[in-house]
Amino acid sequence: MKQNTYLVLFGLIASGVAFLVSPLAYAHVGAHEMIGFAHGFLHPLNGMDHILAMFAVGLWAAQRGQQALWLIPATFLLVMTIGGLLGTMGVLTSFAKWGVVLSVLILGLLVAAAMRLPLLTSNIIVGLFALFHGHAHGAEIPMNTLDVAYGAGFLSATASLHVLGVGMALLTQRLGQSSLVRASGGAIAVYGLLLLAT
Repeated sequence: MKQNTYLVLFGLIASGVAFLVSPLAYAHVGAHEMIGFAHGFLHPLNGMDHILAMFAVGLWAAQRGQQALWLIPATFLLVMTIGGLLGTMGVLTSFAKWGVVLSVLILGLLVAAAMRLPLLTSNIIVGLFALFHGHAHGAEIPMNTLDVAYGAGFLSATASLHVLGVGMALLTQRLGQSSLVRASGGAIAVYGLLLLAT
């Protein structure tokens, strides 16, 4: 049983490294052609801001436990979809960049502090950030491009990052190393500060 736990840990670490070695690109515009599932899946992995925020959502959901374990990531995915649609229409353009940056900082701080807010409050916070992330990426999709496969790929990549965060947090809890989750949150918050300063 212990060997299986270490195999899962190795798999999570390997997956995390694969996501984190993707190019650091805060602005994703023009990175590649906007069409198809594969392009949609790869698009959010081009920006460390999105990767770290999504990972933090998973970590925080696992810290909260119970219903939050699935409800917080599900809320993010739903509201991000709405934000993406707003982005294609050019709504909230001036706020999206700062919303994304603040999401990295604040979600990192929530994880670092292992903050246990009421579930409704947690979902409102996550939903607000999801709106900005969805908008930022939706704004990059050319007008008149309604590619369902691209959207499905984008949502799948985001959900994968949530699952990676949840899996790592649950595994470290099981191994009695919950402090690693809080340390990860601290590192994410520091990156958010760096984004804020640039």
